[in-house]
Amino acid sequence: MFEEMPMSEHRTRDYAMISTYPPTQCGIATFAAALSGGLYELGDDVGIVRVGGENDPAKEIVVAELTGQHGELTLGARTELNRADVVIVQHEYGIYEGPDGEDIVGVLEEIDRPTIVVAHTVLENPTQHQRLVLEAVVRAADAVVVMTEAGRQRLCNSFDVDKRKISVIPHGALVSDAVRLEESNAQPRLLTWGLLGPGKGIEWAIDALAQLRDLKPRVKYIVAGNTHPKVFEYEGDVYRNMLIQRAKNRKVDVEFDPEYRSLASLARLISEASIVILPYDSPDQVTSGVLVDAIAAGRPVIATAFPHAVELLSTGAGIVVPRQDPSALAEAIRTVLTTPGLAQRMAAEARRLAPELAWPHIASRYALLGEELLTKRAPVSATR
Repeated sequence: MFEEMPMSEHRTRDYAMISTYPPTQCGIATFAAALSGGLYELGDDVGIVRVGGENDPAKEIVVAELTGQHGELTLGARTELNRADVVIVQHEYGIYEGPDGEDIVGVLEEIDRPTIVVAHTVLENPTQHQRLVLEAVVRAADAVVVMTEAGRQRLCNSFDVDKRKISVIPHGALVSDAVRLEESNAQPRLLTWGLLGPGKGIEWAIDALAQLRDLKPRVKYIVAGNTHPKVFEYEGDVYRNMLIQRAKNRKVDVEFDPEYRSLASLARLISEASIVILPYDSPDQVTSGVLVDAIAAGRPVIATAFPHAVELLSTGAGIVVPRQDPSALAEAIRTVLTTPGLAQRMAAEARRLAPELAWPHIASRYALLGEELLTKRAPVSATR
């Protein structure tokens, strides 16, 4: 079991969090909102120092914008960051200014409070500059969180970092009463969701469906999510349109749902799925919020062999298949849909894993890490 701080021992704290934030449509923004909510449930206060939200309406939780012109830290941001007890920084190369988001290093160096960096991406083969940026981020932080053991091993073994700073805290999820899978003759529903763009591998799932035309009733595949805003900016809906045409050419039943859903709406959609399909191309995904949400909802999962899937599905909640292999994907789908009791056993294992992924539990682990950092800085804290 993961270590958790008992509520009776929790001392409320003020957190500042550097991150994108809703209504920005990205996984980091969703993560920041959920972790903030978990800390609020513990009684803590959280202020978001927002990245890249200049055109978004300000929410009460957003206390400052990160940078002004030329990547300089705004006075408001500096004030909010240095008045907090602990600062949490969501790190992803693409959300900060400068090549590979290097400007965040200077921001970290201006913060005099304990800092926890959440490393959302740890590349297996980074460019030299990406390597230098992440190593500099780790040096400037007091603690670094990765969300899987695979991420920890990759960061510790492949980057020049202080291993003592690295902790593993899983990605959280909204855990509700999962709808149990029942043996049924209803139409099977496969589901993939998330912002779309090249690398999602949905084309391989469409190709896999073409190999399952003999199954009765016919399999339906739901692809939920709009094109990623950054992908749309550079190439429009090219990927989505390719997928739509591919489904027509293969004569398979695919529904493309572009709605950006609330957590409640997404939970309903997931609960209706027979199997969640994660056909990603990249071998670099050491963290997947979609995977965690699927497990939290008690759904069987079929995923390609990215690190987080290999790790989280190892006890039987899902099946891992090779990347870009429609035949292997089709075989796995067929096995789950036609083997009596298999989907139910996978769902039961997912429900067993779910409680330790709940956001209040995960937030408690961040709070515990924050307390450890504050204890190390006791002389500074005592003067406040």
